[in-house]
Amino acid sequence: MEQSFNHIDKVNGELELPGDKSISHRAVMFSSLAEGKSKVFNLSNGEDVVSTQKCFRQLGAEIEKKHNFVEITGRGFKNFKKPVSSLDAGNSGTTARLISGILIAQNFESTLIGDESLSKRPMKRIISPLTAMNGKIKATGDFTLPLYFYPSKEIIGINYELPVASAQVKSAVLLAGLHSDHVTSVIEKFPSRDHTEKMLDLKTKINNTGKITFVSKDDYPIPKTYFVPSDISSSAFFIVLCLLAKNSFLVIKNVSLNPTRTGFLDVLKNMGSKIETENIKEMNGDIFGDLKIFSSELHNIKIEEKIIPNIIDEIPILTVASIFADGKFEIDKVSELRAKETDRINAICYNMKLLGLDVEEKKDGFSISGKVMNYNPVFESFGDHRIAMAFGILSLLLKDGGRVNNFSCASISNPDFINQLSKIIR
Repeated sequence: MEQSFNHIDKVNGELELPGDKSISHRAVMFSSLAEGKSKVFNLSNGEDVVSTQKCFRQLGAEIEKKHNFVEITGRGFKNFKKPVSSLDAGNSGTTARLISGILIAQNFESTLIGDESLSKRPMKRIISPLTAMNGKIKATGDFTLPLYFYPSKEIIGINYELPVASAQVKSAVLLAGLHSDHVTSVIEKFPSRDHTEKMLDLKTKINNTGKITFVSKDDYPIPKTYFVPSDISSSAFFIVLCLLAKNSFLVIKNVSLNPTRTGFLDVLKNMGSKIETENIKEMNGDIFGDLKIFSSELHNIKIEEKIIPNIIDEIPILTVASIFADGKFEIDKVSELRAKETDRINAICYNMKLLGLDVEEKKDGFSISGKVMNYNPVFESFGDHRIAMAFGILSLLLKDGGRVNNFSCASISNPDFINQLSKIIR
């Protein structure tokens, strides 16, 4: 489906977006593990989180939408039932990698599959540590989906240092560690999203090596009530739109302000944006609050390597902001973007070239400079939700608008994106 976007004059209004995707996945998983009933308020309605719910329903969890929350009746320790068919993670790398840490501990065989895109994404990064924990996993020769899981006599604890900053790999190991009598420790030199350890209230410590997180059977989840703050990654598109549209003001309510997720806001503030936070609250270890965004004049800055894991999902929309900012935009050490739903480095560069900009694509990054020459392009989403929404926002800012092919993939994380836009554009 090709989606057209007309030029807008300004943005004004208030939004409260669906729940954070990362927190939503974990709320469903932890509630399904716990024995008894949990409540989840403001659960994400994106397709990725729907995939997680489908998988855990197949494993025996009862998941029911109530009036204003989702009620989940979990199965308890190693009490999932054998699924009658393959578990389908759809397009969701989070679903696939995190559930793998749970499936290695079960007393039955299971198979995990995904769509064409997910089936190309690397899984060796979780297979290696999970195998070291005595997990029995079979994959393709390229270490991709489908994955086959076999019962293990015992899951053992390990001391594991993450080779790359990855919340998904860290979480897969921690979830496996919930099923062992022995303590597992995960060491990370560079911080990644910490929702798993916060929501499970795991013990952590900081030393000169980095952050160490500890887990064992003693940390197995119990029934809880979760409130899922609005997704800051989904908010990012509306934030940039408001910053770049003249005479604009926007409030986004109850946005996750977890410090491992707000690097994007820090970058924008260093670029000259005016963004304020208020009404700060906390629940289940995570903080959230309201964002007030004002039109701003931006300038490009050097982005340091240490912040890259914190902003990896926001780089497509951050790049959109960069072409309206003073100076050249250059970013390196982002090779992880090539292993997302599509090769995001290549996708960004392809679409920016359509505008007539000077673009240099590198192995682990890219640079963009020059002035927009083509004001009515047809962008390609490459089936990637973040690419689709980023270039939808860009289209709204071009004097002749623009179009995005296969825009329907935006529903992977935010199926209400177009409706949300309609509430604030003027």
